[in-house]
Amino acid sequence: MNDARTGIVDPQGFAHVRLTVTDIHRSKAFYEQLFGMPPGSDFSDQVDDPTVRDDPWRTYGGCSFTFHGQTLGLRPVADPGDRFDPDRVGLDHLSLRVRSVDDLQRAVERLDAAGIEHGEVTDLEPFGLVILSVQDPDDINLELAAPRPVGA
Repeated sequence: MNDARTGIVDPQGFAHVRLTVTDIHRSKAFYEQLFGMPPGSDFSDQVDDPTVRDDPWRTYGGCSFTFHGQTLGLRPVADPGDRFDPDRVGLDHLSLRVRSVDDLQRAVERLDAAGIEHGEVTDLEPFGLVILSVQDPDDINLELAAPRPVGA
């Protein structure tokens, strides 16, 4: 292939992202509610097995959710008192794409009904996005992002 690109790879998107969590049962319940589906892979019932934290085949006692060819995994290896800090090396936040601003508005209604705190729907004009932020149980910032409507 003759391509002017000089990168080492040509990524086609993300295959998966795995978040480290403190309490797999609490985090799994949160993401099940957020996504409206159970995990596709789930070894959380083995989290108390002392061998599971060293077993990548059992995802360290975690679980994962797959949607549109991408996977979000949860790995329960953080100390119970630990909390996410976007100012440390690693993840700043995770942004999940939704179809439209209407989806963000519906998310606000559903988050309110579930008693889950969230930010305001915010237009990020320079980025062509409209976002809604919500914190997961370990305080990881999840950003729901919709394309900014044309002419908005």
